[in-house]
Amino acid sequence: MRKNQEIGSLLLRVVLGITFFVHGLSKFQGGIDNIGVWFHSLGIPSFMAYVVASIELVGGIAIILGLGTRIVSSFFVLILAGAILFVKLPAGLTGNGKMTGYELELSLMIIALYHVLNGSRFLSIDSIVSKTKGVERAVQN
Repeated sequence: MRKNQEIGSLLLRVVLGITFFVHGLSKFQGGIDNIGVWFHSLGIPSFMAYVVASIELVGGIAIILGLGTRIVSSFFVLILAGAILFVKLPAGLTGNGKMTGYELELSLMIIALYHVLNGSRFLSIDSIVSKTKGVERAVQN
């Protein structure tokens, strides 16, 4: 049963990472300055566009590799909460005809929150690092 849970966690982690990586990449490819102007129009400092896009891009890769899963996922939770509160909330859960709803952001936020609470060790760099540290501690003792 535990193996199935770890495989499920891996699948969630990889999909979360791919989704954020692609969103971060599209922000840079589509003109990050335009995103900064849009952020400013929402009352968010323009430089935050660079911060968010960088976290999405680099964090997406890190999550796929299982590197700093809990920490990166916590940043994703904050980004998604901001997206819901500052952009999507007025449209409602499923949208209002003019704008899509926040159902995707909410789903991704819950997946990220799952990883904050549980991590994801299967096929992750985090698990390799922790095993190496455990061996070093055993040798030192």
